[in-house]
Amino acid sequence: MELKITHLDNVKFSIQSRTHTIICDQPTDNGGEDTGMTPPELLLASLGSCAAFYAVQYLKTRNLAEGGVEVTITADKLKAPARVGNFLIRVSCPVELSEEQNAAMMRSIHACLIHNTLLSPPEIKIELEIHAAKAVQA
Repeated sequence: MELKITHLDNVKFSIQSRTHTIICDQPTDNGGEDTGMTPPELLLASLGSCAAFYAVQYLKTRNLAEGGVEVTITADKLKAPARVGNFLIRVSCPVELSEEQNAAMMRSIHACLIHNTLLSPPEIKIELEIHAAKAVQA
């Protein structure tokens, strides 16, 4: 997987993956124009949509429902160091489930790729490249 993030202006960025582009921005009270989600909101969106995907797949593969799953996710901003924590994922299921199905649905949601990534933090390397403007020779 590879994404490209490009600074557009002020605190606004374009995020490109394959043929898709989204905008990341800050609210007006943080110097932005509020034209897109903030990085923490994108993190929550990733976790919540992954949980929703696994819930829908569980229901679909068992012919229990084709749609109607809704997910709400909340988190707190924590300090020292600054981070997002205390995630709460609420999955609203469109059909009644037996106790056994409920347990299986929970196992399915817990298998979410993003959930598992956050539970087992990946190694993160940061490299800095300097792209100085090259002098144009006349």
